[in-house]
Amino acid sequence: MRYFRPEEFDCKCKKCKDNGEGRGIDMMDDYFLQMLDDARHKAGVPFRITSGYRCIAHNRSISGSVKDSAHTKGLAADIACSDSRTRGYIIGALFEAGFNRIGIHEHFIHVDDDPSKDADVVWLYKE
Repeated sequence: MRYFRPEEFDCKCKKCKDNGEGRGIDMMDDYFLQMLDDARHKAGVPFRITSGYRCIAHNRSISGSVKDSAHTKGLAADIACSDSRTRGYIIGALFEAGFNRIGIHEHFIHVDDDPSKDADVVWLYKE
């Protein structure tokens, strides 16, 4: 990867790593990471990953998360974003890189490549 450090994808609970589940980067799908790296290149702006891999226990602890989250499969990432111009660059690059599942929150953009979920969707997170 050109633009990301492996630890950016570690589960935020850190307990799973201590329990032998491995590093988050080891749990991430290689093709997803290639697409994300390509999107970062196309966007021309930094992507700060706020959530990559999540163990099942950590995912359960997050308010509003879904049971079959793509994060638990290594097929999702949340990218910090707080202004409209950067959001536009990131979303445009994600589409250009081939992503077709994007969630928009005021403070982050969720992207995933989970084939078990509906494709060609963009949704808004409500507080």
